Amino acid sequence: MKSKLRDISLAVIGLGYVGLPLAVAFSKKRTVIGYDSNPRRLKDLADGKDLTGEVSDSELVGAEGLRLVSSPEDMGNCNTFIVTVPTPIDEHKRPNLMPLLSASRMLGRYLKPGDLVIYESTVYPGATEEECVPVLEQESGLLFNRDFFVGYSPERINPGDKKHRIANIKKVTSGSTPEIAQRVDELYREIVVAGTHLAPSIRIAEAAKVIENTQRDLNIALINELAIIFNKLGIDTEAVLEAAGTKWNFLPFRPGLVGGHCIGVDPYYLTHKARAIGYQPEIILAGRRLNDSMGRYVAGQMIKTMLKRHILVEGCRVLVMGLSFKENCPDLRNSRVIDIVRELMDYNVQVDVFDPVVSPEDAQQEHAISLIEKPQHGTYEGIIVAVAHSEFARMGGHEIRRLGKENHVLYDLKYVLPADQADLRL
Repeated sequence: MKSKLRDISLAVIGLGYVGLPLAVAFSKKRTVIGYDSNPRRLKDLADGKDLTGEVSDSELVGAEGLRLVSSPEDMGNCNTFIVTVPTPIDEHKRPNLMPLLSASRMLGRYLKPGDLVIYESTVYPGATEEECVPVLEQESGLLFNRDFFVGYSPERINPGDKKHRIANIKKVTSGSTPEIAQRVDELYREIVVAGTHLAPSIRIAEAAKVIENTQRDLNIALINELAIIFNKLGIDTEAVLEAAGTKWNFLPFRPGLVGGHCIGVDPYYLTHKARAIGYQPEIILAGRRLNDSMGRYVAGQMIKTMLKRHILVEGCRVLVMGLSFKENCPDLRNSRVIDIVRELMDYNVQVDVFDPVVSPEDAQQEHAISLIEKPQHGTYEGIIVAVAHSEFARMGGHEIRRLGKENHVLYDLKYVLPADQADLRL
């Protein structure tokens, strides 16, 4: 590939939480084609609105170098493609590469000699070259590393985080040949002020990405297990963590639900590959099982406490505050709050879900949940603050308490309130 960096004609495939900020960042340096197959998404972006909240309205309007398209033909003149489609898991917690392979099939039909395809989606080590490259070859009729090339630079977007953005998060890069690896690295250095780390191979870059969130998942699982133990001992978990945190090398993890498209998903990609090569992972899967069980644990704690307060559980009303997978973010993907809701419903509890950050349409489509517009005072026998939205923190314990009946239980799952203002904390 002999074209210079300035000769790159760039397209970003997938304009979600990862792709849109990336396309906007590159559009400040060069013309960028932004492709997405969702007409609703493209219309919102054309109207200057990013409903994910990752790009401000002013940033989007100011992205004059970004051209939005819905037809693959409109990318025909591009020679460099960055793929940022999601890589979820299926109902059996197995990797679902269909979005990635579908994007590869689409690109393969338009691939030309000398083109470069860079993947950002989280995968297991080997997936880019073992799964995506054969699809590109088959669809294009071109030969890998002779006619076209690939790179891998895993995304490090943290949805809802206004501090850690593309420009100030160090970027891991890699390529299918040494020359291509340098070109990929140079391309990202256009927009990443924090710098880049050029990995020795695509497989190493893939492995680095998948263990980032696996490590966090296991650390949170440990704290969740400690919280369960401390609850049984009648010890406040947050107070324990604050005390332990005075040691300089204590890691500041907190208990809670582990959802989202990264921490709750990425470990399954690694364990899938481990099993494929004949190794049965133990610790990683144990952490996943514990974290996936926390919704049931929270609901069970709530029910037991209500019974101790002589509250009739069957038919009572419980308010769940927050549905997204994290605070101040509308992302519902793999939110584990739904586990609490379903578990409470199994006790014949009437559950109202209130989330001012989430789109009601998305809640209905993703989880078949009808969000309430505003909870009414004096209505609930139980209240669970499940997500630490800033709006809930501003309400404070007194205002949240007013939503409950005279005899009710308030469970602060995310330490939004001071310890003495809640009946239960994780």
